[in-house]
Amino acid sequence: MRPVSLLLLLLSTSINAAERVDVRFVPDEARAVLTILDARASGKLVTRAMWQRVFASEGYVRLKKREHSMQREFEDKAFAEFVMSDDLLAKREQLRHTLDSWLAADLGNAAAKALAYLPANAKIRAKVYPVIKPKTNSFVFEVGTDPAIFMYVGDVPREEFEATIAHEMHHIGYGTACKDDGPPLPDNLKKLETWIGGFGEGFATLAAAGGPEGNPQHRADARAEWEKQIPRFDANFNDVVRFFTEVLEGKLTGEAADKKAFEFFGLVGPWYTVGWKMAVVIEKTLGRDALVAAMCDHRHFLGIYNRAAEMSREKLPRWPDALARAFD
Repeated sequence: MRPVSLLLLLLSTSINAAERVDVRFVPDEARAVLTILDARASGKLVTRAMWQRVFASEGYVRLKKREHSMQREFEDKAFAEFVMSDDLLAKREQLRHTLDSWLAADLGNAAAKALAYLPANAKIRAKVYPVIKPKTNSFVFEVGTDPAIFMYVGDVPREEFEATIAHEMHHIGYGTACKDDGPPLPDNLKKLETWIGGFGEGFATLAAAGGPEGNPQHRADARAEWEKQIPRFDANFNDVVRFFTEVLEGKLTGEAADKKAFEFFGLVGPWYTVGWKMAVVIEKTLGRDALVAAMCDHRHFLGIYNRAAEMSREKLPRWPDALARAFD
């Protein structure tokens, strides 16, 4: 390929990615909380205007809305007590350092990792809210309407932050590209199809790692658990086989099935580890394009993995025919 042609190809790819990604930081809640902590550290009065800035910030308003949607208590008075605690004041410099580091992160690189494992029609539109809050969790919210990624501001290096953002971006892009447009299903198959989608955690893990050879977990606790669970792949795989079989046979239905499925999340449970391993096997044997297509095809995903496992040099478990061909 001539240099001019290569340059045009690279420019085209860059423009295409730019059209598919619209992600920006909204750090207003974190900055408002830090303003109060700065006032406390310097012995100044915390004013009503400072509190109004916190409670009117977009990050706080949406965080409160999310917690209430989960039927959790989240009230201004309790949050104010959290901000005025000595424990939080002691973390002031660390919180500021983390926020500044995150705001310098390359969201474009994180988006590129997600897009590399998404169909061409996927789009990533989201606001990233770094938030200082009592609970130390991070999550996505209102993915179908106004996608938000909430990141708890803690002692988290930028590399780990970017990996987490790439993971969540994959979830958001996956939701825009993979639509359920097949024929209606009976309840058992609909439930089975839904929870095959649980392997999306493994797909997002692979994307955030940048490929099969990348680091799937950056957090120390998650990495330790990952290293413990990966050698148990066969056992975890069989646990999911039993769950899927009970759903298919109608032995597990409704909320009981969902309750069991949620047990497979954990810190890095089977939805992550088994999903990641199957995705890696498919990519290494059938290619990345085949994997990306399979991600959206829940009804044939188990069969596609079986075909890849047969081609692999590894000794790998297979899905029973009843599950692999359940939608035939």
